[in-house]
Amino acid sequence: MLEAQRAVQSVNLYDQFGRHINYLRISLTDHCNLRCVYCMPTQDLAFLPNQDLLTADEIEVVARAAVKVGFRKFRLTGGEPTLRRDVVDIVHRIASIPGVADLSMTTNGIRLTDLAADLKAAGLRRVNVHIDSLNGERLPQLMRWGRLEKLWAGLEAAASAGLTPIKINCVVTKGYNDEDVVDMARLTLAHPWGVRFIELMPLGSGAEAQVAVDHFVPSRDTQARIEAALGELMPIPNRDPSDESRNYRLAGAPGTIGFISPVSAPYCDTCNRMRLTADGKFHLCLLHDDELDVKAALRSGGGQTAVEAILARAVALKPTGHALRRGIHTEDRRMYQIGG
Repeated sequence: MLEAQRAVQSVNLYDQFGRHINYLRISLTDHCNLRCVYCMPTQDLAFLPNQDLLTADEIEVVARAAVKVGFRKFRLTGGEPTLRRDVVDIVHRIASIPGVADLSMTTNGIRLTDLAADLKAAGLRRVNVHIDSLNGERLPQLMRWGRLEKLWAGLEAAASAGLTPIKINCVVTKGYNDEDVVDMARLTLAHPWGVRFIELMPLGSGAEAQVAVDHFVPSRDTQARIEAALGELMPIPNRDPSDESRNYRLAGAPGTIGFISPVSAPYCDTCNRMRLTADGKFHLCLLHDDELDVKAALRSGGGQTAVEAILARAVALKPTGHALRRGIHTEDRRMYQIGG
């Protein structure tokens, strides 16, 4: 136990490259009710059995350990996190931990019509809703089982419940929705939302990784398309250096437009994130395969102290950044198995 305490103290939440690591993204499941072409295939899927997922009790232990060593910001992801039957309980458990400064969720929004009010009451603060297009015909071609009316209803439910400020995540995919980015950006003229355009990243070894290569659109092209149609985007000073989004505003707009560019403009040098996979691994970098097993420690009786030590080691081992320009990316996991 003393050795574990020393390990926690020695890292002090700064990795070997001087980055302050204080943000944990927790994947609750690898299941999803959509099949986006760049994320999940429609067949030959092998989901984790329930016994391999971390339980609500285990997630709480990890969250308490993370707070103990200095993590303050938490995000629940998937797959689709709202598919967990105990998602409201998990939110309540994490939100109730002293020291948790921010708890948010990334979701496609489909189940928010039923869950938004309960999630807010449990302590969730805000949501990022994934919508790739406002074109009702093109959206299902990209998000497959998605229907705009259901995603939009979830967005409105989140706003009504006070899960704000709302951010909309749009993954720009050439030939699918790159022509729709202007309509997405136009939302910020009417709503106080953040619309963020995200570059495709190749993850895994399946067809989805090839989609990311073949249909890649750099953020500069998306920005140029928006400015040509709607006018100049005025940059917003970034108050948080670890924010992965470069943010702008159209003249007179209550909302903001952001560009997340992990491929064309990497932000690895300011990354403050650690990821916990649904099967209980600390995934050290989104685009690397390095992981540390925390579930094994939990289920062998290690408890919170053991998790603190593993998390401290994970921070110490966090890579300097990805190697996409050398054609290297994670091979072992796809996006839905990490949580973004």
